[in-house]
Amino acid sequence: MLKKFRNIFSKKQERTDIDAPHFKKLLKKELKRLDAELKTIGYKKKNTSEWESKATDVDVLASDSADIADNIENYESNNAILKQLQIEYDEIIHALENMKKGAYGICEISGEPIEIGRLEANPAARTCMAHKNTKLS
Repeated sequence: MLKKFRNIFSKKQERTDIDAPHFKKLLKKELKRLDAELKTIGYKKKNTSEWESKATDVDVLASDSADIADNIENYESNNAILKQLQIEYDEIIHALENMKKGAYGICEISGEPIEIGRLEANPAARTCMAHKNTKLS
């Protein structure tokens, strides 16, 4: 149903009331920050935009079970953090792609302009305030 509703608005009008270079700068700055943070706990897989957690080098024969358990716990914790950062990273990429297509700042649910204040708070916002809690695929 949501997909069908979205198709109604597939011919979005490019926004002329926003400072696109300003928002592009915000998005690129956030992308750079996320990239640096992701690199501290993971690495980018080759030929893909996906990230993988870094495993800690452990000498299993020289380590006791507590050290091994700590390393496994750290890996799992990093994996959870990495997953959230990957989502944010992908949202920024999506927003930059929309900017190239002329669809930046348009609600993906209603086709209406996203409020400037919302874009200032979250430059990667995909929906207007009225649809901020609607799940997007």
